[in-house]
Amino acid sequence: MNTATPALYHDFSGLTSLKHQAREDQAGTADQVARQFESLFVQMMVKQMRQASFGNGLFESKQSEFVRDMYDQQLSLHLSEQRGLGMVKLLRNQLGVEEAVKTQPNTSLEAYWQHPSVLARGRVTAAVKSDKTAAEDRPSVNIDSPESFVEALWPAADSAAQALGLPTEALLAQAALETGWGGHVMRSADGGSSHNLFGIKADQRWSGDRVRQETLEFEQDVAVRRREYFRTYGSYDESFTDYVTFLRQNPRYTNALQNTQDATEYFRALQDAGYATDPDYAEKIVRVMQGPEMQTALNRLKGSLRQSIKSETEAI
Repeated sequence: MNTATPALYHDFSGLTSLKHQAREDQAGTADQVARQFESLFVQMMVKQMRQASFGNGLFESKQSEFVRDMYDQQLSLHLSEQRGLGMVKLLRNQLGVEEAVKTQPNTSLEAYWQHPSVLARGRVTAAVKSDKTAAEDRPSVNIDSPESFVEALWPAADSAAQALGLPTEALLAQAALETGWGGHVMRSADGGSSHNLFGIKADQRWSGDRVRQETLEFEQDVAVRRREYFRTYGSYDESFTDYVTFLRQNPRYTNALQNTQDATEYFRALQDAGYATDPDYAEKIVRVMQGPEMQTALNRLKGSLRQSIKSETEAI
């Protein structure tokens, strides 16, 4: 790549040379044009800063102003010859001669100076692509009642319950208590769902996304409001999967996992191990599991399954 000289930016001979080079080396010319533009931009910026001063000094004259302008021009040239403001790479990219970053983008400060526009565009594109892929891969979940809550989450809850040896409705009851039947799932600042069904906090062991939420903790049976970080998942399926993993990886829940044949004993052991600070946590879950909302939802789900089996049988 050719190196621009100071004369190139400010005299007609330099401009003539630039035009000649444009016919021979378009990429190199684009680089010099970008540097020239950045130099002029920096010079304008410095001039505006000068004008924003408190006025001329007592000993300033036209000669001193001329010298100062020459100094400002030299300063702008020097800055553009070095790293400048990162505009050279940006303009080269806009002119279509900047190569895209093909490897995993480096987000260091040095990398920004080298590829300012490409890195910014890459982050935005990756984020949009990630959100789009997640939305396409994840089925739409519309939860607005205990019945829709049970119906939408039953498959994931059933897989997790089988892994633990619990009745499926037991896990659904715990998730219902934690989220108000799905109506109060924690959300991030941008409004996205955390999909956190079991109130699992994001401590130092968690490397994924997190959301900060106000929560009610009990200290010596006294309710205290705190703001804590909680785990964020890409789907409700991930929440059930992490719930199983979380319990299995924590030795303090060993006793609870040994009592899954009785849901009531399981939740009591879970509470005794410190899963929740609410002294009535286990009792509340059992009430939800045995309550009319859960029973109505389960009966409706069973009726839907029977109707589905009947329709398939008639079709055969």
